[in-house]
Amino acid sequence: MAATATEQNAARPGGGGHPRRWAILGVICLAQLTVLLDNTILNVAIPSLTRELDASTADVQWMVNAYALVQSGLLLTAGNAADRYGRRRMLLLGLVLFGLGSLAAGLSGSSGELIAARAGMGIGGALLMTTTLAVIVQVFDDAERPKAIGIWGAINSLGFAGGPLAGGFLLDHFWWGAIFLVNLPVVVIALAAVARLVPESGSRGGERPDVVGALLSITGMTAVVHAIISGPEHGWTSVRVLAVGSFGAVVLAAFVLWERRVPHPMLDMGFFRDRRFVGAVLGGILVAFGMAGSLFLLTQHLQFVLGYEPLEAGLRTAPLALTVVVLNFSGVGARLLVRYGTPAAIVGGMALLSAGLVAVALLGADSYGGMLLGLVVMGAGIALAMPAMANAIMSAIPPEKAGVGAGVNGTLAEFGNGLGVAVLGAVLNSRFVALLPAVAAGAGSLPEALGAVRTGAEQSAVREAFADGIAVSQLAGAAAVFAGGVLAAVLLRRAERTGRTEPAAEGAREAGGPAPEAAGRQGSGRPGAA
Repeated sequence: MAATATEQNAARPGGGGHPRRWAILGVICLAQLTVLLDNTILNVAIPSLTRELDASTADVQWMVNAYALVQSGLLLTAGNAADRYGRRRMLLLGLVLFGLGSLAAGLSGSSGELIAARAGMGIGGALLMTTTLAVIVQVFDDAERPKAIGIWGAINSLGFAGGPLAGGFLLDHFWWGAIFLVNLPVVVIALAAVARLVPESGSRGGERPDVVGALLSITGMTAVVHAIISGPEHGWTSVRVLAVGSFGAVVLAAFVLWERRVPHPMLDMGFFRDRRFVGAVLGGILVAFGMAGSLFLLTQHLQFVLGYEPLEAGLRTAPLALTVVVLNFSGVGARLLVRYGTPAAIVGGMALLSAGLVAVALLGADSYGGMLLGLVVMGAGIALAMPAMANAIMSAIPPEKAGVGAGVNGTLAEFGNGLGVAVLGAVLNSRFVALLPAVAAGAGSLPEALGAVRTGAEQSAVREAFADGIAVSQLAGAAAVFAGGVLAAVLLRRAERTGRTEPAAEGAREAGGPAPEAAGRQGSGRPGAA
């Protein structure tokens, strides 16, 4: 069903949005939740997969990573495809591919089959991650878009927290394939609802596809993400990790050079001359950095320092995600964004995230009570900062390129996630190794160090060294997040004062985007000013 002229114009400023926008958002959130649950649901099934598929450690790692690797490598290309060939069309294709991949995964009879099926699900996941955010931009006007993006962001957090819980429930009652087959009825419902409710938009089929740019983007991003994923296992200074990471960086540099010269680029490099865009990009990376890095540390803190079992540890991280869900579904984040503007929302949110990390480091060292306070504060910060930055990125990009904007947003999140785990993990390891007693010198992990000691005093010293390393790395993450928030807010504030950046405004006019004055108002985070 092609969109009518009314539907295409509904989300323009002053248009009130699409008449069925909230129902469309519900459909989009359903599809998004399915994809995000699959990001974490597999972790609880690892023992079952190891036993029933006779999977090696390497097989299990690829089962987990194949999905993330393919999805992150395709996000920019998927967003460009949505803009070029139609967002509704790509949303439907993403659901079909995700459903077929889920069916194949649930019926897999070997590790190789499951890895291939997970990669196929990653293709569908990339299309869904980009088209859902692009459709929100399409059907909501400036006044309601921050709340809609906030709800979309809350679903992201709910998916993260709900994956292990949903997986644990299914594995208690069914065999491991159920964690994939449960996606099928959701996909069928979402397909019918998308076909019925979501209007078509995008479709710039007259432009020549940027095939070279797509290949360079996929190759470069896949290589960089692969290096980040492989770093903890093989060592960050190993030949393998350095070679793959360097290759990815070179390919991405070639991608930038290519995009600057091609007539119809997949990603307009002129966006990076817009302070609003750069400020939001920087903030997005550092929020993802803080969130992923802190959760990486928290799971180890809860299990190795406080002694909880894996499922108990997962349950105790849930307050962070639940705080995000409550605040964004209630519209608190959106109201604060409208009242105080994007720069204030970003610096306030990242300051809260930083304060939460400090509270976890200082108050949660010996008990869960202090950590709980930190988790709630972190959740409040994420609820305020993430929608503000996603809205800033999408507002800085012409509406007809919203798919690419969503691809940029998703790619930054993946990059920030990997960077947070890598950097804060390295800080933890460095501090831990430096404080180990002489008998455990050279150990690279807590279990290895505990295996090398004999007396109770030595075991206590090892555990204290690990706890101290956790605290130092959390404080380092807090400092990085706060500094990034201040820098992002300064860039956005300067962009608001100037109203526009000339090169980006010229590019927007050539692309048919909003006029410079309108662009400045959209980037301000104050929809009511439009």
